Amino acid sequence: MLDITEQVVELIKSASTDLSPDVEHALEEARRAEAPGSAAEGALQSILENVRLSRASGRPICQDTGTPIFHVWNPFGISQRDLLRQIRNAVRLATQRAYLRPNAVAALSGKNSGDNTGIDFPTVHFEEWGHDYIQIALLLKGGGSENCGCQYSIPSPEFEASRDLKGVRKAVLDAAHRAQGFGCAPGILGVGIGGDRVSSMQKAKEQLFRPLGDTNPNPELDAFEKQLCREINELGIGPMGFGGKTTVLAVKVGELHRLPASFFVSIAYMCWADRRKVATIKNGNMAILAPK
Repeated sequence: MLDITEQVVELIKSASTDLSPDVEHALEEARRAEAPGSAAEGALQSILENVRLSRASGRPICQDTGTPIFHVWNPFGISQRDLLRQIRNAVRLATQRAYLRPNAVAALSGKNSGDNTGIDFPTVHFEEWGHDYIQIALLLKGGGSENCGCQYSIPSPEFEASRDLKGVRKAVLDAAHRAQGFGCAPGILGVGIGGDRVSSMQKAKEQLFRPLGDTNPNPELDAFEKQLCREINELGIGPMGFGGKTTVLAVKVGELHRLPASFFVSIAYMCWADRRKVATIKNGNMAILAPK
């Protein structure tokens, strides 16, 4: 029987300890853009030093190793129940080996499970596809940045907004302004437009898997992403809220069909420690894919 437990442990280790090159490059660019000697430059310099130390030592980039969110694409005939069991066991092993901090606590009692598993924890999404190999995308979503995520139903009680990109713009700028530096800026914003309350936020979080330098296949949304990134950075919130030119590293937008009665805009905030990796597993061999 196929067993991918150890491969998933390695994927978790890679995501937790080795920041992807596209994110590190964006942080370097942000550091160079800030005024020499400023608090913003100092914050980014400390972040980059932390990234290098984490990679060299094989230790987690942040003490909040986050909620593991897995997206799994499997061939026909592979048991998703077996894969789920193996992924949960891999999370336990990764916690034992200190690639993850024990973070899973019961919602009401606050009791820690001790191994990062619990009721629907970690989060695992499955999709069957036509290829003969397994692909797994992993996002480690920190709690501080998760607290800055939000959802709007337009027209919104907070502000007047139309059900179009102008209204979406208002919602995203409002969310970015409210977050200030609390989400460990500079962050990455994933935006989901449409759907229902659940699918809209899921679409927003899916955007966080995208490489920072990619192009949205929808030209209108591609231009909109660049506009939002520029306008949020003009707010002057800056790294960790110290002020400066870089409040977000990127904004990524996805669209869903919706019911005529509803227009949801969901914003998933990711901190600078944008810990996500994608791996393929075929014939027991794993390859971790570099972001394009």
